[in-house]
Amino acid sequence: MRARLAIYASGIQVQLREILLRDKAPEFLSASPKGTVPVLITSNEIIEESFDIMVWSLKQGDPEHWLDMPNEGYEWILKNDGPFKDALDHTKYFVKFPDFDAKLEQEKALKFLTDLNEQIGKSNWMFGKGCSLADMALLPFIRQFSNIDKNWFYAQNLPNVHRWLDHFLQTDLFTKIMKKYDVWIKESTPVLFSKVGQSFSK
Repeated sequence: MRARLAIYASGIQVQLREILLRDKAPEFLSASPKGTVPVLITSNEIIEESFDIMVWSLKQGDPEHWLDMPNEGYEWILKNDGPFKDALDHTKYFVKFPDFDAKLEQEKALKFLTDLNEQIGKSNWMFGKGCSLADMALLPFIRQFSNIDKNWFYAQNLPNVHRWLDHFLQTDLFTKIMKKYDVWIKESTPVLFSKVGQSFSK
């Protein structure tokens, strides 16, 4: 999701191939034996981490100035992609992680969200009026966490996080990048994904 956000915002165009994770196409595994998504294949490298795809895309074009953020933004991304993501997984997939107490992991996540609530304050975004790379790197995971138990999430004293997330979910950007696509097979007609013209079949 966050890879699509950055690709769309950058204005570049890519060929999109929707992968069925339980039945991965051999062409996909040949390109990326790691077998995880997303993967971006450029003319000279294969990028297999969503955040790295975000940075690469925005270096091609950054009309919304997402990269114009303080170094603190990268610190937030590290905390999100590390401890918070771990707590999210241990809460959401508690059956897969029997050695972890889901309630304690939920509380760990809440501590991160409480700090984030303070960071956002009364602004629309993490660092003031403008959206940043940090906002778009964190929001997909905050959305994922909120969906575990929405009643619990919105009952917490996180008014700024709630407003920030709800605003994002109502944006045209979110609607555009969440479009569903057919699973790619070798015979599929190429699907081009870009901000210009949104997504269309060639």
